[in-house]
Amino acid sequence: MGIPEQPLDIPEQSTGGGTAARWGGRAAGLAGACHPGPVVAVTALMSALAVVAGQGAAHWLLTTAAVLTGQLSAGWSNDALDALRDNVAGRRGKPVVAGTVRTAEVWAAAFAALALCVPLSLACGPWAGAVHLAGVAAAWGYNLRLKATAWSWAPYAVGFAALPAFVALGLPGHPWPSWWVVTAGGLLGIGAHLSNVLPDIRADLATGVRGWPHRLGPDRARLLLPVPLVAASAVLVLGPAGPPGGWGVVALVLTGLVAVAGTALGRHRERAVFAAAVTVAVVDVALLLVRGTGIG
Repeated sequence: MGIPEQPLDIPEQSTGGGTAARWGGRAAGLAGACHPGPVVAVTALMSALAVVAGQGAAHWLLTTAAVLTGQLSAGWSNDALDALRDNVAGRRGKPVVAGTVRTAEVWAAAFAALALCVPLSLACGPWAGAVHLAGVAAAWGYNLRLKATAWSWAPYAVGFAALPAFVALGLPGHPWPSWWVVTAGGLLGIGAHLSNVLPDIRADLATGVRGWPHRLGPDRARLLLPVPLVAASAVLVLGPAGPPGGWGVVALVLTGLVAVAGTALGRHRERAVFAAAVTVAVVDVALLLVRGTGIG
């Protein structure tokens, strides 16, 4: 598989200070092009989930490394593929558009991360590896084509559902994951898709991107944003066997109230919807970690 042809010719900025400074600038550009926020957040969450689920130290390290390389490959390929569109939209915060790193270098990093991800994933077990690589393939499918279709939500749902399943299948005995943790992961993925698209939805529409949130339109997508996140809360609280307990009921009521408040305030303050979504997502992550001991 070769590196796709460079669609964007942006002059490389001079960093001054010689070779070390130039390499430092490129490294910083690569770090910025990988979507560092989501990469760190997802890797840290799965690493913590592997610990609470009971993975041993060696297996935990493999799990964390596999998730990290998979996320890096998806992030870098996304920025490389979107370079021309980002330039048209004037997104100067993107390293490729700013000229701090070349598209070919981002592609090389993406393929290198993917090449590492494959053996690291399979080292966690054949079923675990297959599930994780299916999630990574879904992320690449989103970048390559599906982001501009009505099915743009599906790669996020598959990718996020695959992550806790990957952790579960990496446990001793390789148990199949519980239905509720996979379902919750998929719902969190849909919520992540909406929250990722909304800030740039108008610029995306101007450049011809017509994913699921774009077809809904900014207003309806913003109103829908908390729904999959609250649904994930319900699945995490009510899905496991046994009564949810008082804390579970409190968490579910809290996420519902926050979502309703964010939706109501969002009519006049757009940031209120995002604040509500982030709050619900934090509660969902806490629920996932608390329930992690029963993941398999």
